[in-house]
Amino acid sequence: MSSFCFSLCRDIIDYRDILLVSFFNNNDICWLMNIYSDSSHSTLKYFKDAEVNIWNLFIMTGDFNIQDSLWNPFSFHYSSISNDLLIIADSFNSNLLIPINQVPTRYSNNANDSNLVINLMFLWCSSTKLDNHSIHPKWCLTSDHMPLTITIPIVEENINSRKRLIIKDSKEEEQFIKNIITSIRNLNTTNLLDISHLKKTMNNFANIVDKT
Repeated sequence: MSSFCFSLCRDIIDYRDILLVSFFNNNDICWLMNIYSDSSHSTLKYFKDAEVNIWNLFIMTGDFNIQDSLWNPFSFHYSSISNDLLIIADSFNSNLLIPINQVPTRYSNNANDSNLVINLMFLWCSSTKLDNHSIHPKWCLTSDHMPLTITIPIVEENINSRKRLIIKDSKEEEQFIKNIITSIRNLNTTNLLDISHLKKTMNNFANIVDKT
């Protein structure tokens, strides 16, 4: 599980209602995005105005505050904002997922108000075979919004490309650190005239570390 290396990426999207998380699966970087869009659809407006290019957005999910018969079979409501959401999802090469159990995702405390389907999940188009997206009303104890889940299979590493693991505080770790320090000391930094030379030097260093 340590190979996942989840990281919050504020350097790519720094917006109060968007959480963008990266992780690695079999050395491939993937992205998860959790969204809250208020009743004014502020987050969708942010996406329309900003240029966000994310490759391999695996899952986009959250509370979109949009009622539409596209994802609620018990509603005849249509919203023009739905088109904006689908266009944004398409820009990330993502498809809307229909859950196994089509039940409301937000339950009202007022008997006069309808329960809603406003929490949605979108999946990377290349992974459309995953059809286990579920809504869990019984899991929710402190919120009126129901948890959404999906099971994603872990890609097994190719045994030929598997990297060696170094045990903490072992002699191998000590030697590895010594090799890294030596490599840094031996770096030729006299020709760092511009960005291209810097990148070339760092690539050479990365190749040395990879072989260490």
